[in-house]
Amino acid sequence: MKWLGPAVAGVIAALVASSVQAQDVGAGERLFKRHCGICHVAEKDSTRRLQGPNLFGLIGRKAGTIEGFRYSEANKNSGIVWSAETLDPYLANPRDVIKGTTMAFVGVKKPDERKAIIEYLEAQK
Repeated sequence: MKWLGPAVAGVIAALVASSVQAQDVGAGERLFKRHCGICHVAEKDSTRRLQGPNLFGLIGRKAGTIEGFRYSEANKNSGIVWSAETLDPYLANPRDVIKGTTMAFVGVKKPDERKAIIEYLEAQK
């Protein structure tokens, strides 16, 4: 890209990076729906009530704090603040991370799938 000049090369690089990120978020959304969507939504101002809480705005939120949702005591008292670092092991095996959780989910075994789901959730803010 050197022959294009630095400004044009920078724009092209930004577009490619943006496209890759959009693909990752799209893959994450599909995986979220497959693994998590039976119990959760991640939609701003959603009024849909499923088994689990709405995960929109999850990143940076303390576990067990959505008003009106019945969390297990284990979840409410976990002290976890959700981030990529806390979500990865939780998505792998929730019951190992929060002993006593009532969430009936065996986990996402593939690291690349967990990463894509986390990237999708990071974009839901």
